[in-house]
Amino acid sequence: MSENFRDTLEAFENTFPDRDYLIEINCPEFTSVCPKTGQPDFGTLTFSYVPDKSVVELKSLKMYLQLFRNEGIFYENVSNRILDDFVAVIQPKQVTLLASFSARGGITSDITCSYQKDA
Repeated sequence: MSENFRDTLEAFENTFPDRDYLIEINCPEFTSVCPKTGQPDFGTLTFSYVPDKSVVELKSLKMYLQLFRNEGIFYENVSNRILDDFVAVIQPKQVTLLASFSARGGITSDITCSYQKDA
């Protein structure tokens, strides 16, 4: 997997860094590929975060997520990879990523991963 995916994410200045407020972003068309079967995986990603000094620019987030469309990667790995990249670029006070994947073989999976900035 390309290490340059992270470079696609962009941020802009948070004009209210002293106020804690929650931003929720829903991405209902996430796709990646199962590395075992080669079949597409479909999911909805929900980012819930409290920004610090920067806010994610939404078009860059969309372009970043589209880079996974042809990547063979397990649900757990892609969820944690996305969270790590988001934290590295945006540096939020707190973020939770809920990755809800559609049924495959009659089974659905929800992956929840979180980050909390040290006080």
